[in-house]
Amino acid sequence: MAMDTPARIAILGAGPIGIEAALYARFLGYQVDVLERGDVAAHVRRWGHVRMFSPFQLNSSPLGLNALNAQRPDFQAPAADALLTGGEWVDQYLQPLTETDLLADCIHTGLEVRAVGRREWIKTDSPGAAERGDDQFRTLTQRCGAGGEPVCGGEREWTSDIVIDTTGVYGNSTSIGRGGAPAIGEAEADIHYQLPDVLGSDRSQFAGQHTVVVGGGYSAATTVVALAELARQESNTTVSWLTRRTADAAGPLAAISHDALIERANLIAAANRLALSTSSVVDHLAGVYVDRIERAGENQIVHISGDVGEPRQLTCDRIVCHTGFRGDHRLFETLQVHQCYATDGPIKLAAALLGMESEDCLAQPDTAANLLLNPEPNFYLLGSKSYGRNSKFLFANGLEQIRQLFSIIGDRESLDLYAGATRVH
Repeated sequence: MAMDTPARIAILGAGPIGIEAALYARFLGYQVDVLERGDVAAHVRRWGHVRMFSPFQLNSSPLGLNALNAQRPDFQAPAADALLTGGEWVDQYLQPLTETDLLADCIHTGLEVRAVGRREWIKTDSPGAAERGDDQFRTLTQRCGAGGEPVCGGEREWTSDIVIDTTGVYGNSTSIGRGGAPAIGEAEADIHYQLPDVLGSDRSQFAGQHTVVVGGGYSAATTVVALAELARQESNTTVSWLTRRTADAAGPLAAISHDALIERANLIAAANRLALSTSSVVDHLAGVYVDRIERAGENQIVHISGDVGEPRQLTCDRIVCHTGFRGDHRLFETLQVHQCYATDGPIKLAAALLGMESEDCLAQPDTAANLLLNPEPNFYLLGSKSYGRNSKFLFANGLEQIRQLFSIIGDRESLDLYAGATRVH
């Protein structure tokens, strides 16, 4: 639904896409409140030790670079082809961007969004009716202390004409058990669900230990390769790698032909070599499922079944679960949002993405602006959360979403601030 300035926009999450969406909105003259539970780009910080596959030119926008150059004459952007770690991306681009004049007063950290609803209309009122858009949104937040604990009396209500949810997925892992449901004992188990810094800050937790890694994607490969390197440096460090896919002669990860992202190609090759090598410190078990986890003193016992024949037990010191992430949809459960039954993403966008056959995140289908529309007027999902459980989201996809979204909000199909901004390095 079209909305003229100076309408107010509430953006949930101060991650990369939330920051860029806020910048775009401020350039157009909208009033903006960015509501963030932790610090700026907190999710990126959690995997900040990991080097990105894609170069800086795909992880920045001409609008952002121009804002930084205008604000800070001494600003030196990373080289266009630089492969930054997550932490370097935050320090060298995202954090400085939030400190520019356009955004400094818009970013509100330490506020956990509890719920988003309408001021008067409830979920069951007038399904799909455009009139719902005449009622403002009401966003309830809770002030959090330094440790994330709620501050007494810290609730606040924010009103807005538009809500853009960019809260991402990294904080919500899928479960380790069969079918994506929790395994027996998972709730009481000690499990790392996010990418541990195996060779850095988390080294002491894994050195000389037996770790079970569950998952068959790039996150699992990253952890397995790091653990293998740690094993070369620290004796008695071993790894059991469990993947759901059945055994493949080429290894658990599918190689991408003529991969343009060299770091990704190198990771796939390294992980597959470890999985296939009989002399490796990595014991790869394919086509298996985690049925149960139990504690045994300081150890944990992982019960598995599947292609290993009879059910087996793996006694380990650490468990790392890399089975994927999903968005927290409780935030908008009082709104009329049509989600895909397979991916949890908005149904129109999800339908377009489900037809994607390639494993290469660079080979994504073109999408149209109308795919961002929900039955709930003026409520939008952007960024990785809009992809649901589809892990192929790229920052560059998010920039295109932002451009498309504001062509809808501004009711100008040709509106494109990125095209009008000269990219400066």
